[in-house]
Amino acid sequence: MPLKVSHEEQPTLNNTSMIDVLFLLIMFFMAGTKFTEAERNIGLNVPKVSDSGALTAAPEKKVVNVYKDGQITLDRQNVSIDELTARLTEARRNYRDVGVTVRGDGTGQFQLVADVLSACRQAGIGDLAISVRINSAQR
Repeated sequence: MPLKVSHEEQPTLNNTSMIDVLFLLIMFFMAGTKFTEAERNIGLNVPKVSDSGALTAAPEKKVVNVYKDGQITLDRQNVSIDELTARLTEARRNYRDVGVTVRGDGTGQFQLVADVLSACRQAGIGDLAISVRINSAQR
């Protein structure tokens, strides 16, 4: 039984619509460039202000760790209570709404955590949080 073997044409890709889209994009960017040139040529003197702090949103919350042995860290750097108060005051001066998360060792003295919370209050921090872990056995 003889088999017919036909040589089919390879499919071709019609590039007409792709070229149309490319020309439209070129025209769009050319028009956009004209608008930016017009914006630069406005004879306007903007007012000057003093550098009174950052104009960006506050960064992530600061993390204060209180270890069982009494060691206190702020963003992974060892600090004393006085240094903690000073650094948090400076952070609040730069970012008014800065927040603090306090993580204390569950087997440590609560007095250390209370001292850290008091230092945060003295620094004027209003957004305070205490990190805890939910006990899954009591559910």
